[in-house]
Order: sequence, then C-alpha cells, then structure tokens
Amino acid sequence: MVFKAVLAGCGAMSKGWLSALAEHPLLKDRVEVVGLVDLDRATAEARAAEFGLSHAVIGTDLDAVLSQTKPDILFDVVVPVARAGVVATGLRHGCHVLSEKPMAATLAAGREMIAQAKAAGRIHAVVQNRRFIAGVRRIRRLIESGALGEVTALHCDFFVGAHFGGFREQMENVLLLDMAIHTLDAARFMAGVAPKAVYCLETNPRGSWYAHGAAANAIFEFDQGVVFNYRGSWCAEGANTSWEAAWRIVGTKGTLTWDGGDAFAANVVAGDSGFFRDLKPIEVPEPADADQTHGHASVLADFLNAIVSGSQPETVGSDNIKSLAMVFAAIESAKTHQRVLIEA
Repeated sequence: MVFKAVLAGCGAMSKGWLSALAEHPLLKDRVEVVGLVDLDRATAEARAAEFGLSHAVIGTDLDAVLSQTKPDILFDVVVPVARAGVVATGLRHGCHVLSEKPMAATLAAGREMIAQAKAAGRIHAVVQNRRFIAGVRRIRRLIESGALGEVTALHCDFFVGAHFGGFREQMENVLLLDMAIHTLDAARFMAGVAPKAVYCLETNPRGSWYAHGAAANAIFEFDQGVVFNYRGSWCAEGANTSWEAAWRIVGTKGTLTWDGGDAFAANVVAGDSGFFRDLKPIEVPEPADADQTHGHASVLADFLNAIVSGSQPETVGSDNIKSLAMVFAAIESAKTHQRVLIEA
C-alpha cells in the first residue's frame, strides 16, 4: 500500500522527514507526498524542488491543500504553538496525523488531540525518534531480562553547549520543553513504569546565551519505587555528552552504564562476602528488532505499520502525553519550587 501524504511546515526539520521517506529502506516507495504547506510559499516551493516533488500541490492554506489532495496522512512539522490547529484540521479531513515533538503546547491541548483522534477514528502519534535507537532498545531489553534484578534508579547526564541561534535562544524553558522531552521519554520507556511526581530546579547559568531555562536538575518518582535523576544543560561548554546523554541504571543485582554512544558496561554481584562484593560482567543484549533502531525512519515505519494493521503505534498520543506530562510537571515544579504530581 502506498499512502498519500501532505507535509505541513517546510522549515529545517522537514528535510529529515522527507529524506527518510525518500531514502530509507523501511520507508522507500511507501509514501507519496502529494502536498506541501508552509506559511511562506517560497519555503515550500524550495523544499519541493529539493526533493523532486514537482507534482505536489504547494500552498499556504492547509485546509485548502487537504481538500484538493485528499491524503491518507498529514505530517505535522509546524512550530509547537501551531500544532493544535494543524492536528485538528488533519483529523477533520480524515487523515492519520504524525506530529513533531512536543505533542502539544499544553496538557489540555494534548488531551484534546487524543479526544479528537478517537472521535475521528484516526491515529495521532508523535515523533519520539530517540527511543528508536539501538542503545535505548538494548537497555530496555536488558532491564526486561531481569539480569540487573529489579531496577531501583536511573541517572542521566545531558551536557551540551549547543549554539542554535534562532527561536530556541528566546524560548522559555528551552531545555525542558525542546530537548529534555527526548530524554524523559527514553527514561519512561526504559523503566517500563509510570512517572508519579517530580521536583525540579531550573536555572539559566552565568554565561548562558539563552534567554531562559538552559539548565535543569530534576528528581522524578516513578511507580514501584523507581527514581529517575536528570541533570542537563544546553550551555555547558568543554565536555559535551552524547545527544543521547550518559546513563547509569541501578538494579538490585547490579548496574549498567552507557555513554550514549557505543560504550556499555554492565556488572552484577558474583559473591556474598567482602566489603565490596565480587562482580562479574554481563552482556548487554542486542535489540530484539533491528528495524526499531533507525531513529526517525523507525518512528515513521511504526506509524505506517499501525495504520495497516489497525493497531496503535508505540508513540500514539494517548501514551506520549505521559512524557509530555513529565515535562510540564517539571516546569511547574521549577516555577513553584514544590514537588508536583504528574497527571496525564
């Protein structure tokens, strides 16, 4: 089956979407882009020319382009403040909708999207591409195997000196809202239990080139007594971590560390005496399904496969709102200096 799709929002992010659709083996020849929409027509025209989409309808009015092309899918790559209107329009036209993250600008808007998708009988899902990488999948598989025992804590360090320029440098809560959503979603996926509450301190350190909230420290409480500690900064120069962060997963039998790249180490207790118990290394298993390790392409493929099978994709809105709720609860905690319950 070849799906017809319209892409809304033809800025820098759209290039990754179109490249994956055109080139990746999981997606090649599965989607025909029949329309491109952007508030700046010239931007949409340039993107169409770049990807050889000479037959695509180009427009600045999403409603009109959807009426003309009647696609199966709407790819939503607009700025977050425009997302609610774009998703509602797509669902009204009978499209399945895949959105960039974050899912919504508010939790109320996210809940409304879920209700709209249910009423329309269509899927609305979110691109959480960083859970679809080999490292995250390997950690989830190790945790599920029970080799570390019962997980008690996850610790994550994200320190990157990122000079984007543009809108991010003026955003409020820029780290939590624009980047930490990836890491928090990955932690929720790895742990396999629901987040309950958070205490967060957000700062804008001296020397920051951002207007607001370039750094944060957050303690999340998960079900089953699991604690997730997040330390992050987008204005930390001198020793960048991976974009996937550096992780330590602690269980009742041992610990796993991951540098966010290729370096894993996992050890479990092998003795029952001594001040420090003897340890033995254990293997971190390969991902159960290699097709789930290709980032953006895997998210898109999971979405298409769900449409075909009538199932729910992994990042469906009704699940992804739980990660969004972690973000907004952390922001609320930072504002109030109080522990905040996480309610999706």
